[in-house]
Amino acid sequence: MRAFGITGYKRPLTEIEVPEPVVGPHDVLVDVEAAGLNHLDEKMRAGEFKAILPVPMPLVLGYDVAGTVLEVGDRVSRFVPGDRVYARPAAGGTFTERVAVPEDELSRIPSSLSTVEAAGLPLVALTAWQALVERGNLQPGQKVLVHAGAGAVGSLAIQLAKHLGAHVATTAGGAGVELVRELGADVVVDYRAQDFEKELSGYDLVLDSLGGENLTRSLGVLRRGGKVVGIAGPPDPAFARQAGLHPVLRLAVAALSGSVRRRAKKLDVTYEFLFMHASGDQLRQITALVESGTLRPLPVETFPLDEAPEALAALAAGRIRGKAVVTRA
Repeated sequence: MRAFGITGYKRPLTEIEVPEPVVGPHDVLVDVEAAGLNHLDEKMRAGEFKAILPVPMPLVLGYDVAGTVLEVGDRVSRFVPGDRVYARPAAGGTFTERVAVPEDELSRIPSSLSTVEAAGLPLVALTAWQALVERGNLQPGQKVLVHAGAGAVGSLAIQLAKHLGAHVATTAGGAGVELVRELGADVVVDYRAQDFEKELSGYDLVLDSLGGENLTRSLGVLRRGGKVVGIAGPPDPAFARQAGLHPVLRLAVAALSGSVRRRAKKLDVTYEFLFMHASGDQLRQITALVESGTLRPLPVETFPLDEAPEALAALAAGRIRGKAVVTRA
């Protein structure tokens, strides 16, 4: 079976042959019609997580999938052959022809979206949901800062936060300024001309997708007891424990985030690293919000599966506006 993956870290994405997926009793076999590209694909290719999340080679990339159910395991009850489904499979490997996905990671595609549009949604939508709802426990009337609001995660996070009744500030630049206003942001900080740290204060929650200095500076806009949820790192001890890392690696991970956690403690705020996880239940709730018009995904740019290497290079170079999706059509 054809797939696109890597044979080693920092090696180019190439076509490889992989065996047909094994369908277990709780699995759903999906005919991959479209698969979203994400920055996670490039980070995995570059080996950014190899010390804490080692994987065997060759590795098929792809962490979003949309397609049609071909077969279901004996114990599957939610889906039948012919259903249009999408997911962010925990195991990844969606740059291929067919993939077996556990039933509890899947949802039916929103009726308002095409299969291609749906393929760009799971990972970024689940990231926004888990940052704001699961980790942030965002409540009506609270104030949240969403960095990079015109991006794939940020644009959904703005809409979700408004749905939850929050006051939303965001950072953006260029054409993104008008986009985030259209999405409902209450305060827009143009990072080209303004300093968000000087413009904002007393926030309950920050969703940081940039890391580094931006993360450290974000701590300063929080009220006492506030929280920054970071999706760009550094990983924290809670992540290391959840991932079941070796004790030596846990110490290394703790050191990576030591500086930002000490700074947060000094300010009486907290920092949490989020590495999103698969969840069919959360994806079904997201599906309902898309169907109601509450969440509007960014437009997608499509590439044939054969051009997956070129598409990933374009994404890594910042040449993709909206979401990139590879298709088998």
